[in-house]
Amino acid sequence: MMDAQKHLENLNEIKRIMERSTRFLSLSGLAGVFAGTFALIGAYLAYQVLDKDNFINGMEYFDSKILLSGNHAIHIQLISIAIGVLVLSLGAGFYFTHQKAKKENRQLWTVASKKMLLSLLAPLISGGILCLLLINQGLFVLVAPITLIFYGLSCINASTYTHSEIGAIGYFNILLGLLNVFFLGYGLLFWVLGFGFLHIIYGTLMYLKYEKE
Repeated sequence: MMDAQKHLENLNEIKRIMERSTRFLSLSGLAGVFAGTFALIGAYLAYQVLDKDNFINGMEYFDSKILLSGNHAIHIQLISIAIGVLVLSLGAGFYFTHQKAKKENRQLWTVASKKMLLSLLAPLISGGILCLLLINQGLFVLVAPITLIFYGLSCINASTYTHSEIGAIGYFNILLGLLNVFFLGYGLLFWVLGFGFLHIIYGTLMYLKYEKE
């Protein structure tokens, strides 16, 4: 009986070692919480900018007249908000992930983390290029669902090399992107759900599951 228990413990240890070598497990749930919070703040600021100039009716903000209006001040403000949210989210992601890796005495830059990053970037870059092409063609209303769908694909890809829960975020974002196609013009609302609340919920769950002592 003791030998069987010892063999089981050895197998579990081997499994943990193999998992650490093939998966990047230092990704912090707090990074998701802060990314979602920044996304909500950015959405609120964007709504205020557009509502102030009477460009929107309720949550309808992605109508072509907004970006074709010739109001470059509005464009600059929206781009600045988007860049700010991106920079803050990436900064928070790196900080909390670095802190977790340091606490667990793990390296941040490993073969697994490189593979995760590459699998994450491939759909993101493709989706970004597609969005630029859509904007160039004046199809602004499709940008919101496209970003959600390609971000979802990125999460599913990355989940192969990190926590599997990341894949669930991806599937939900793809679903939101597809629903957004049926409700064109409400991209800001779907962004709030996908990039905001979904990140906060899953970030909190991941933190409670993997980090809270």
